[in-house]
Amino acid sequence: MVNINRMPDFTHIELEDESSENDCKLTIKPYFGMLGVTLTAVNSRPKSVLLRWYGQSEKDTLVLSDAWERGYGDLGFKSMNGSQYMPWYFFAKHEDVFAGYGVMTLPDAMACWRYDEKGISLFLDTRCGCKGVRLQGRTLCLCTVVSAAYSGLSFSEASALFCRLMCPLPLLPDKPLYGGNNWYYAYGNSSYEQIIKDAKLQAELASGLVNRPFMVVDDGWQLNPCAGPWQVNERFKDMKKIADEFKKLGVRPGLWVRYLRDERKNIPPHWRLNKNNIPQDSSDFLKLPLDPSESEVLDFVKKDTEKFVLDWGYELIKHDYSTFDIFGKWGFQCNKLLCDGNWSFSDESKTSAEIIKYFYKTILDATHNKAMILGCNCISHLAAGLVHANRTGDDTSGTDWKRTRKMGVNTLAFRSCQNNTFYAADADCVGIIPGKIDKNLNLQWATLLAKSASPFFISCAYDSMPPEDKPLFQSLFETASKGLDKLSVLDATYNSLPSEYMINDELFKFDWYTGSEL
Repeated sequence: MVNINRMPDFTHIELEDESSENDCKLTIKPYFGMLGVTLTAVNSRPKSVLLRWYGQSEKDTLVLSDAWERGYGDLGFKSMNGSQYMPWYFFAKHEDVFAGYGVMTLPDAMACWRYDEKGISLFLDTRCGCKGVRLQGRTLCLCTVVSAAYSGLSFSEASALFCRLMCPLPLLPDKPLYGGNNWYYAYGNSSYEQIIKDAKLQAELASGLVNRPFMVVDDGWQLNPCAGPWQVNERFKDMKKIADEFKKLGVRPGLWVRYLRDERKNIPPHWRLNKNNIPQDSSDFLKLPLDPSESEVLDFVKKDTEKFVLDWGYELIKHDYSTFDIFGKWGFQCNKLLCDGNWSFSDESKTSAEIIKYFYKTILDATHNKAMILGCNCISHLAAGLVHANRTGDDTSGTDWKRTRKMGVNTLAFRSCQNNTFYAADADCVGIIPGKIDKNLNLQWATLLAKSASPFFISCAYDSMPPEDKPLFQSLFETASKGLDKLSVLDATYNSLPSEYMINDELFKFDWYTGSEL
């Protein structure tokens, strides 16, 4: 394996204007088996930093990459690919050795790796949007490089140890997260009356349990579909009353929100992130995302969060879409860079990574420690320590088993190492709509998810769960409410949809393929 616990063999700084004088100072300091990387500039506007370590790798080495934000069913061990850029960290496996290469969580730059037969490269994106950052004498703590090799351990053991190394201070829920979410059966078509019934189902399935379940009100409660303003519509009537009714049932209330999409006409124009100079009188102007580098936008986000938590009484806030809203891309559409073009945030003195971290922190601080944060479509390495739980994969489904298998099973297997090391890693829901997904397949997914010691949410209408299934889900709720199970993935190195797991020293073999669901 290549040794990167030393000074790199090659470094390069890319500037916004390559013809200008380069006054950047790159500092790399070894300490405690790590490398601290900082950058200072006065007039220069650095766009990126490249570090390169030379070293030969064994030809049969297998490589597992992490993802920018969520996984999209594309995670798994693959052959070495020198053209692939791997966000945040990666694992290299040769014989019985797993080697981890990564950066500590909460860096000030976007970081991705490239691994080829001649060595390892680390690319650090220091841009503000797509332009070089204006540091004006400030020192930027780009990242802390970490690496470790583990022999004689399973993939699950080695990967969890490395994630703990990258994130020494995770923010975790006070109790395991479980319960219901109405999106994967209702898909926005719900109401006050229906959501109260949904909460009754969670209360019934969690009868007698000390750790009470959540019921998350997902997209559909607000005035505009999948957009603000974050005011209740006529179908849901009163969001505080809903939260109060949940609590009377012994269910904890949760709420979905998309902070950076607000289609009101009275939003100040300078709040919007206008990458392509769209005219203010255009209908598309109102669809532009809000700019999280604007202090007024952050204050707006803070006030909405305080309303949800302090005024309405919600105990979990699920914030969604922010990476897509900012960069206009999903994670799977990005390789080396999260964005392209010629735009920047309004505050050009901070990197994109710094701006996004402060946005997450604003939401967290606005809860005043009275609610937990579930991130969705968040940038994983920038969210660790600023969210209690994070959606680690794209949406599963209540209607399409192939999607649940692709997104849910793949995500749970390959990012389970982040569970309780970065945050509570949410591989997403069990969607239950009668007649839509083969029950045997869905129950296997539910069993694996509940026994993974990660967040366990089901999405099911009150009248849609057959009475004969309730005892099983009551048992799964009890298991999930305790979160004590220890899971190890056995076939991860050769199967992108792992089916063999050791759970509490008991072997579980799942069958993800059957009949028409193939």
